[in-house]
Amino acid sequence: MPSATLTFAAETAPKAPQLASARPAELTMQSIAPAQWDGAVAAFDEVCQEQLSSFASSRWPGVVQEPVLFYRGEELVGGCLVMVQPLPLRLGAIAVTKWAPMLRDTEHPDAAAIYRGMIDALTAEYAERCGMMLSVLPRASLGADNSDYAHLLSRGFRKGARLLFPNRYLVNLQLTDAEHLQSFEQKWRYHLKRSERADLSFEVAGPEQFDAFNALYEQMVDRKRFPDHSAFDTVRELMMLENPLLRPELFFVRHSGEIVAGAIIFKAGDRAVYLYGATSAEALELRAGYFLHWKIIGWLRDNTAACWYDLGGTDGFQGLHQFKKGMVGARGLIRPVPPVANYAARLWPRLVGETAFAGRELLHRVNRWIDRLRPDRAKPDQHRRP
Repeated sequence: MPSATLTFAAETAPKAPQLASARPAELTMQSIAPAQWDGAVAAFDEVCQEQLSSFASSRWPGVVQEPVLFYRGEELVGGCLVMVQPLPLRLGAIAVTKWAPMLRDTEHPDAAAIYRGMIDALTAEYAERCGMMLSVLPRASLGADNSDYAHLLSRGFRKGARLLFPNRYLVNLQLTDAEHLQSFEQKWRYHLKRSERADLSFEVAGPEQFDAFNALYEQMVDRKRFPDHSAFDTVRELMMLENPLLRPELFFVRHSGEIVAGAIIFKAGDRAVYLYGATSAEALELRAGYFLHWKIIGWLRDNTAACWYDLGGTDGFQGLHQFKKGMVGARGLIRPVPPVANYAARLWPRLVGETAFAGRELLHRVNRWIDRLRPDRAKPDQHRRP
C-alpha cells in the first residue's frame, strides 16, 4: 500500500517550447479509501466503469483496491484505481491499472507531462519499492498513434497481451442531427429511416426499471444461445449507485407499448460507453436497434459532457462490425486498444507476472475456441457489447 503522500517529479515531455505540455510538473500521490474513491473521480474526463471501486468490488472480488489521487500543488490532476492481484502460492503480486492512470482534464495544457508523472509515480511505488510487476492498459487513443502507449514502451515497459479484436468504434457526439445523418453510411441511414416508420417510441428509464431490462436481456441470451462471459451480474449494483454522474443510464424502445429494445450506457466522462443492450425477437424486423442508438446519440449530446460514444468492440463478428462502422460513419473514429504494457524492476516479478498473464490468456483462448465449436451457437445480437 502506498504511503499517504509521496512526491514525484514528472518527466518533461519532448522538447517543444511552443507547447505548454512540455513544461515539467511535480506531482504528489495520495492514497484514499476505496469508499471515497468513486466520488472523488466522478467528474474526471477519463473516468470509466472499470476504474470504479463499486464495479471492481463485484467484478474482481479477490483483488486489493489501492486508489490514489495525483496533485500538482493544490490542483487535483489525476487518479488511478490500482488493483493488486495476489499470485498463487504466494509467489508475489501484480499491480493492475486498467484504462488508467486517468486525467482529470484531458484538455489540460500539461496533460502529457501529467500522464508521464503519474506513470513515474506508479512505477516507483509498485515496481521499484514494492517489487511487483506493474501492468498498465491505456484506453484507445483519439489520435492515429497512441502517445500514452508509446511513452510506456519508451520508458521500459514490455508489450503484453493484446485483445483479439482490439478496435473500438467511437461515434462523434459533437455533431448536429443533420451532420450525423450525413456522417452515417448510406445503408445505416436507410435502416434508420425504415425504423422511423415503424411506430417506435423512445424513453429514458429510471434504475427502478432495471428488472424489465434484465428480463429482456435474459430472453435474448436464451434465444441466441450465446455464451455470456461478460460482467452483466455487476450491472444491478451500478444501477443502484447514488451518484447520478456515475450511475449508468437506461433506455428503452417500445412498439405498441411493449419493450422491444433496451440499452445501458455509462455516461460519465468525455466518452460515454455502451455497456449492454438487449432486444426482443421482433426488434430485427422493426430495425429497433437503429432507432435506439439514434435516439441515444442525441440524448448523450444534449444531456452529458461526453464528446464521444464508445460502442465497444465486435468480438470478430462481421455483422457487428458493419453495424458499428455504419454508425461511426465518416465523422467518427475506429481506434485500437493498445496491448497491455508491463514493467518490473527485477527479474522475479517479471517472470511470475508474465507467466501468470500467459496462463490466463491461454485459458481465455481455450474457452473462446470451445464456444465457437458449439453446434447450437448462434450469432450475437447486433446490440450486445462484446
